[in-house]
Amino acid sequence: MRKFTEGFCLLALATAGMLPAAQAQDKQKIGDRLDAAAVVIEEVMAAPDHAIPETVLGHAHCVIVIPSEKKAAFGVGAQYGQGVGTCRTGHGWSAPVFVRLAGASFGFQIGGQATDLVLIGMNQKSVQDMLHSKFKLGANASAAAGPVGRDAQAATDVLLNAEFLTYSRAKGLFAGLDLSGDVLDANHDDFNAEYGPGRHTDAVLRGTVPAPANARHFVRTVSKYFVISKNWKTMTPPKHPEDRK
Repeated sequence: MRKFTEGFCLLALATAGMLPAAQAQDKQKIGDRLDAAAVVIEEVMAAPDHAIPETVLGHAHCVIVIPSEKKAAFGVGAQYGQGVGTCRTGHGWSAPVFVRLAGASFGFQIGGQATDLVLIGMNQKSVQDMLHSKFKLGANASAAAGPVGRDAQAATDVLLNAEFLTYSRAKGLFAGLDLSGDVLDANHDDFNAEYGPGRHTDAVLRGTVPAPANARHFVRTVSKYFVISKNWKTMTPPKHPEDRK
């Protein structure tokens, strides 16, 4: 019995010693993902004529970025990606929340080429629903391939009909992408690793929780580009059907 007790205590001590290292590793992975998401936004917006139209930039409520991860595929015809998201608040953009996207259609690895994904929530309901329960894009939440370039009229039309506008970037090309059928939900493990116990995603998205140090670059990058441009400040943003209720 004494040997068993001693062995159990040694195991408990060893496990306790491993916890800080595992937590540090998780934080490092999260920080790397946040930095990669910022790079995706920077590179997309450096494209000629701005890949995302000003109407979309100015009317976006939330921005989700899923950076490419070549090891994300978990089966034939099925893909998986992890990403980060932020939403507008009364004083800027919120600290990040964490998401997962899984499905057979979004082509996270097309011919071995990893793909970056950008999802833009066009009303408050879009991301908040996702954080409370996983749902299918195109079924539980309307989604459409986002317009690119300076096609302002196309952007205005699509704003009226989609909760999410979806984009992909592979081999330097950026275009709208149909993600219908893919499942989007919250990544609670990453959220807890980033903020610790006792935090709630709603509070983070409302802007009552400051952005952690490892997330500030990502939040600043989104803030830099997703602003209401001078050309659209005086216009009344089109209302989504959900916002009319």
